[in-house]
Amino acid sequence: MLETVFGLPLHPLVVHAAVVLVPLAAIGAVLMAVSSRFSRRFGVLVTVIAALGLIASVLAKSSGEELAEQVGMPQPHAELADPMPIIALVLAALVAALWLLDRGRPTNRRRPVPVVIVAVAGVLVAVLATVWMVRVGHTGAEAVWSRVGAASAGVLVE
Repeated sequence: MLETVFGLPLHPLVVHAAVVLVPLAAIGAVLMAVSSRFSRRFGVLVTVIAALGLIASVLAKSSGEELAEQVGMPQPHAELADPMPIIALVLAALVAALWLLDRGRPTNRRRPVPVVIVAVAGVLVAVLATVWMVRVGHTGAEAVWSRVGAASAGVLVE
């Protein structure tokens, strides 16, 4: 696995992509659930964003594990990060399913019950994905910045 890009650790770079793309896909999922017209028109874009968020989540997790071997494992962050790629995968799958189900349906018809169920599941997973991403990101930021703060105060952190 590639550990650095231009001399910088890969983890902080891909983390920022995941932190932007997963919540952006979640917002798109909610909009798709609320409006079948939005789903038909922008579903492919939201699906691509969700897929990129999934890829960024997987890369962030694997590069984080490699970085942890060098600098130590921030336990709460690592434990919270474990399910993030799975949550991103479920979000991407629900977004893609909703788009595929909506795109072939006439605009003047209501969504059938199975499509409504997928839409509601998409909203629930979108909320979960956003909340979980915030939790993972917050614990990661705490792990980094507590070391920076301690180092600037002259305290050795192990």
